[in-house]
Amino acid sequence: MKTNPELRIKELNLILPPPPKPLGVYKPVLIVDKFLYVSGQGPLRNDGSLITGRLGDSMTMEEGKLAARQVGLAMLSNIKNNIGDLNKIKRLIKVLGMVNSTADFGQHPAVINGFSELMAEVFGEDEGIGVRSAVGMFLPMNIAVEIEAIFELRESQHANYGKMVQNG
Repeated sequence: MKTNPELRIKELNLILPPPPKPLGVYKPVLIVDKFLYVSGQGPLRNDGSLITGRLGDSMTMEEGKLAARQVGLAMLSNIKNNIGDLNKIKRLIKVLGMVNSTADFGQHPAVINGFSELMAEVFGEDEGIGVRSAVGMFLPMNIAVEIEAIFELRESQHANYGKMVQNG
């Protein structure tokens, strides 16, 4: 049975932060054929501030996992802002999770689970879990986590959205 992500957000009492604004010269989302590419998102709180810190130094693994979950909420907000309805998404395809961490921190996959678990809750176990990479690095503005993703759109949706974007 197909999960209704809009309904799931309400059932889970999730609050989406305001959609993030690009901090550079790039598109926050891009649709090519039936795929929705989402640029790297940071852990945006509901008040518009970012969760900052370095795992293995100023943040624990659990705090990092919560930051990754917050990235998921910001990403959902960004997607809704750009395509209007999360029911247009068929499934999550790929996730790249980047963790701001010290060189000796090794729990990057556990941190990114915060994002992955949220996607499974919202889109369902089948459609909400895709392939994934989780790596450590130094991130801009000392944000705790950055995540980019690729989603597949439903057949009937991607053709209409392309026309909508082209016509502005």
